[in-house]
Amino acid sequence: MTRFGGMPAEAAPPLLPVEDYLDRILDRIEPMQPFEHPLMDAIGLPVAEDVLAPVSLPVFDNSGMDGYAVAFRDVAEATEERPVHLPVVGEIAAGQTTIFTLTPGTAVRIMTGAPVPEGCTAVVPFEWAEEVGREVLVRRGPDEGQHIRFAGEEVQKGDLLMRRGEVIGTRQVGLLAALGLGRVPTSPRPRVVVMSTGSELVEPGKPLGRDSIYDANSYLLAAAVRAHGGIAYRVVATSDDPSAFSEALSDQLVRADLVVTSGGVSKGTHDVVKEVLSELGTVDFLEVAMQPGKPQGFGLVGEDQTPIFTLPGNPVSAYVSFEMFVVPALHKLIGREPVGRSLTTATVTTPLRSMRGKQQLVRARVELDAEGVRVTPVGGAGSHLVAGLAQADALIVLAEGVTRVDQGDLVPVLLLDRPVG
Repeated sequence: MTRFGGMPAEAAPPLLPVEDYLDRILDRIEPMQPFEHPLMDAIGLPVAEDVLAPVSLPVFDNSGMDGYAVAFRDVAEATEERPVHLPVVGEIAAGQTTIFTLTPGTAVRIMTGAPVPEGCTAVVPFEWAEEVGREVLVRRGPDEGQHIRFAGEEVQKGDLLMRRGEVIGTRQVGLLAALGLGRVPTSPRPRVVVMSTGSELVEPGKPLGRDSIYDANSYLLAAAVRAHGGIAYRVVATSDDPSAFSEALSDQLVRADLVVTSGGVSKGTHDVVKEVLSELGTVDFLEVAMQPGKPQGFGLVGEDQTPIFTLPGNPVSAYVSFEMFVVPALHKLIGREPVGRSLTTATVTTPLRSMRGKQQLVRARVELDAEGVRVTPVGGAGSHLVAGLAQADALIVLAEGVTRVDQGDLVPVLLLDRPVG
């Protein structure tokens, strides 16, 4: 093939596979230094080391019911017809520091969670007994040990609670707090600066000119940063002036563990991000075998060698690129394991076609019904269609060699809106 004028055209460089590009990125990302965080500040972060139980759970033998602490042998034969009469000699409430010793042939009123007295081998619930004066009539005999929560029956001191890299979620907070762990070692939340470029971009809430559009990308990507455990610093969009972008980037590096830009990375004459960063020699601009999101850039900038992702400007391309590349980088920064995103499978509800040689990432919506997990494409194919993107909660992932799938086929699916999995 030749260009007009008879000059031979240069062969286009081959597209880089998605997996190879991600490997390049992760090879240059270093995990952040962990330190102990207050438990509530660590929600959504992975633990930096294995967490072992400092105490047993329960810590002491305690009652699982409101009722009467008894010696099992005293009430083993109790029935409705032949109730056992026992004198009630005291009461133990939860949090009570007085320790009783149960004398055989007596009962102690006890509340749920209260420590059982020495000599107690069962608890009779209030519903199985009737208190008359200073005596209790036990009308049903419990099994030996019934309604007693024994020390260490759930967790033994030294047990492994969480492995390094596992994420602290709501239920894990409850477990760690129950064992007295008010602080846990985790990496800090990455500070991520999000920048959009384009002279046409206007802040939401301000009037639009005839050739202007609202800056959706910086909001979209900053929200994605927060959803995946980072601290987002959204910067007002810069113009297509190289000096303006260079100055804004330099100002932001002081507070950034990672930078994400959108726009200005293709082959146009006003692609300011590519123009400025190419001169540094530390950022690679490549074409990746994926659709949407082919033009990509990644490298290190500034004195601290801060990682920077330069994503395409179309909102769908920017978001899909974030999910595919930035999210695994965030996982590595905070020490989450595994770093990569796991895929599930679902039955596709409509036929799909894909271009050979590119990994196709189709916006879709997942539904669970009586027949299983189904996935349906939503929105059109255009990279600018943000309404369709907003409807999606998954991406159908079609490999480079796949050119078609039929209705009813099982397809790999990346679930969105799940920061942790």
